[in-house]
Amino acid sequence: MAIDLLMPKLGLTMTEGVLLEWKVRPGDAVARGQLLYVIETDKIATEVEAEADGVLEAQLVAEGETVPVGAVVGRLAGSDEASGAKPRPNAATEDKIQVSQPRAIPASPVSRRGDAQRIVATPLARRMARAHSLDLAAVTGSGPRGRIKAIDVERTLGEPRQAPEKAGAGNAIRAKPSATQAAMARRLAEVKQGVPHFYLSTEIEVSALIALRETLNADATAPRLTLNHFVLAAAGRALRDHPNINRVWSEGELLAFAESDVSMAVETERGLLVPVIRDAGRRALDAVAADARDLVERARSGRLSAADMTGGAIAVSNAGMHDVTWVTSIINPGQSAILGVGSVRSLFRPDAQGKPELRREMGVVLSADHRVHTGVEGLAFLSSLKAYLETPMRLLRQI
Repeated sequence: MAIDLLMPKLGLTMTEGVLLEWKVRPGDAVARGQLLYVIETDKIATEVEAEADGVLEAQLVAEGETVPVGAVVGRLAGSDEASGAKPRPNAATEDKIQVSQPRAIPASPVSRRGDAQRIVATPLARRMARAHSLDLAAVTGSGPRGRIKAIDVERTLGEPRQAPEKAGAGNAIRAKPSATQAAMARRLAEVKQGVPHFYLSTEIEVSALIALRETLNADATAPRLTLNHFVLAAAGRALRDHPNINRVWSEGELLAFAESDVSMAVETERGLLVPVIRDAGRRALDAVAADARDLVERARSGRLSAADMTGGAIAVSNAGMHDVTWVTSIINPGQSAILGVGSVRSLFRPDAQGKPELRREMGVVLSADHRVHTGVEGLAFLSSLKAYLETPMRLLRQI
């Protein structure tokens, strides 16, 4: 009995994915739990395992090809159990397959060193190694648990990251983007062209926040709090106060979320990832900060799952560490708003008596989808955000 292998749906707004790599070839025997293929979306690369024993009968989609969700990418024969590719049942495919549980690539093996030791590498490192016909067994990884990173492959090769194709004139070079870069470029272009953005900005006085943070961080036994932890917690509270902001536009309909989830932009070796802090609006600051630290560590070590990247109507992009005053961001695919956070500045403002007063201010910009939000709703959200950050003691307790 031949069983269809499908492109999984990893999130409410995912419509297509890239089949990045086949791990088995036609005719290969496959055991339950064995890695079959790797797919990549605009957010994350994910491995798909077999749910049953069988033999790969056919590969119907070539590596690097983009196909819609639910498309048949291959067939498995010799088993009455299906192998699928999504983390939870979906109406479009539930009656056809028994699904497998995708997992993030960097946390799983990509090859073997001898019979006992597995080689763990990032997707970019594997692509670079394939491009140069380099055996990853010859590379010493510098990442956690010996994980091989792109810089390790570069060091072994002793040459730049990718041998680029020279352009026709001058010193310009031409290089093919990775599947992740291409997908992200396409999706962000679609968002910018297809989503009517509007922007609202304000300045927030954060002297009280900075003083509270210094007091809390004076406890050497407690985990360190950053300004971004306060922003994430405040965004969650403001989202809970204004549930109309907690919606997205999905296939011509408004989709409202029950929990006040907040995404956070994290720069990693393989690009920008946007994991989600669950129900940030109800939780105390220390719990939000703990989740944020965990997500950053797992994002940078390549251990995020597809579920970590799914959901949330709003994201926070903090560029304050780069001495940037205003950050005007493009809304992430599948969301309806993003909050750009700038650096803290010291400046004098007139007080109630007109005398100069030293203030610590931080500029924020809300980019919002006008199909979902009105200007009044956006202003109300920013007003709540500002109030929480200017009176930060309220963030310390759970709701």
